[in-house]
Amino acid sequence: MTPDEPRPSEAQLSERDRAVLALERQGWASPGVKERAIRERLGISPARYYQLLNALLDDPRALAHDPVTINRLRRVREARRARR
Repeated sequence: MTPDEPRPSEAQLSERDRAVLALERQGWASPGVKERAIRERLGISPARYYQLLNALLDDPRALAHDPVTINRLRRVREARRARR
């Protein structure tokens, strides 16, 4: 790594990762509407979307990019884990 190269933690999120977070920031009237938007906007299945989103919850770059959304989703994830 040269001094001019950004460290991995300083690297930008991919366009797809930013799109996943942007989609997650929106409010959805129903799961069906959200699933349709996932397929149309991102071109991936809802299952893949949630895999990507879950990985982003542990990515410091995602936290730096969108702390409100990441922290909200982390709280939801922890509450679900606590109920198990």
